[in-house]
Amino acid sequence: MTNSSSQGITITRVFDAPRELVWKAWTNPEMAKKWWGPKDFTAPSIKIDLREGGKYIFAMQGPKGSEWDKVIYSAGEYKEIIPNEKLVVTDYFSDENGNKMKPTDFGQDPNFPEETTVTVLFESIANGKTKLSIIYPKPETEEQFQAMLKSGMTEGWNSSLDKLAESLKS
Repeated sequence: MTNSSSQGITITRVFDAPRELVWKAWTNPEMAKKWWGPKDFTAPSIKIDLREGGKYIFAMQGPKGSEWDKVIYSAGEYKEIIPNEKLVVTDYFSDENGNKMKPTDFGQDPNFPEETTVTVLFESIANGKTKLSIIYPKPETEEQFQAMLKSGMTEGWNSSLDKLAESLKS
């Protein structure tokens, strides 16, 4: 489920898996490779330095022969980590070394924010399930917010979370 409001964008999903397993899928590179990126995308490289001040660099590549048949990197820094409960990270487009690049280099709207802060919440709910919430606060300007909404970001997340749900079954 996606909710965009004056507060920003929140994407939530309930997984039929315990919170510790959903957390591991986010913080273990080999597990993240199984689900990172929308349907038909692969994750050729996932690097995670899971500590406050540590960096992550996630790569995804679209289907061969498509307009997304290239490696797209995103990176950021871990700002807050509460194991099995919460991650707060910065997020931006990057090169393979995690150096920040402009969103326009990746075909995004010129108003797309160069960096955002994302909060990911992991909540245990009934019957051993986990509610995951991905929260993007509203950026500084309405133009930036509209660029985020139009980017396909929420559709991409929902497609990736479909893959995460499948990966948690195995």
